[in-house]
Amino acid sequence: MTGHRLDVDPDAVGHDLLALVLTVVELLRQLMERQAIRRVEQGDLSDEQVERIGVTLMMLEQRMTELCDQHGLRPEDLNLDLGPLGTLLPRD
Repeated sequence: MTGHRLDVDPDAVGHDLLALVLTVVELLRQLMERQAIRRVEQGDLSDEQVERIGVTLMMLEQRMTELCDQHGLRPEDLNLDLGPLGTLLPRD
C-alpha cells in the first residue's frame, strides 16, 4: 500500500475556516434580528429595550462587514449553497 500525500495550503484552510465561522455568526445575527423584530411588533418591549436592541444589531452588522472586508470576504461568500435545499442564508 502506497501512502497518499495530501497537499493542504494552510492559508486556504484558514480562510475557509474563517468563512465558516463568519457564516455561523451571520446566521445567528440574522436569527436574532428576526426575533427582535417579532418582539418589537408584538409590543412587549420598552422604548429603551427597542433602542438597545437596534443599536446592538447595527453594531454587530457593522462589525461583520468590517471582518469580511479585513479578510477579503463578500457577504455572498458566507451564504453556503445547500444544494436542493437552497442557500443557508435568505437572499435579500
